[in-house]
Amino acid sequence: MPQELYVISLVLSCLALLVSAATAWLTLFRKGKLVMTQPTFVFFGPDGSRFDSQKNKVYLRTLLYSTAIKGQVIESLHIALHRNESKQNFNIWVYGDKGNLKRGSGLFIPQEGVTYDHHFLLPEDGANFQFLAGSYSLVVFAKMVGNASLKQLSSVKLNISEAQAEKLIEPNTGIYFDWGPDQQSYHSYIDKRPEQEPDLESLLEIMANKKMQPPQKARGLF
Repeated sequence: MPQELYVISLVLSCLALLVSAATAWLTLFRKGKLVMTQPTFVFFGPDGSRFDSQKNKVYLRTLLYSTAIKGQVIESLHIALHRNESKQNFNIWVYGDKGNLKRGSGLFIPQEGVTYDHHFLLPEDGANFQFLAGSYSLVVFAKMVGNASLKQLSSVKLNISEAQAEKLIEPNTGIYFDWGPDQQSYHSYIDKRPEQEPDLESLLEIMANKKMQPPQKARGLF
């Protein structure tokens, strides 16, 4: 074999080996990292599934994705909500879409990502957290499988005015923060859930109970 052909063959073999090594590193060994996009909206207010309990929660919608082909595995998510000098953790994580929510107990995040509503509730044995006027910092943390430390995914700055705080005292009332991509800031508005009217079955049950009650004796003059 001529010397030139030998050199060319050796160079091509080395290039093929480098390409194979790079492919193996990208697909098998590269861990990458978990990334969270800017939440499109954030909600502060009562838990929708238990509105009568007036237990407040925070929920947001966002895309989670992995920068590596092999993906990431989340063990748990929680948020820390800071208001001025106070701090409250919302450590009960529920995710999914409307009508198909599930308690967070591990989630695989592929490279193409997943978009869900993420609800964060207070522990049952803890005190309720009131959304008072002030500046808020909402920080999202993830516990990754195999890692002892927490990973901060996002930090969002929000604000509740005095007028909005007065409205939030009312029952069934929450506040939405919608992300404005042009101004790169959140726009807030108050929303109040209307009181649910009893359905036909409930009305029939109420009427039946009234009919079953014995008539009360009229009070006489003696």
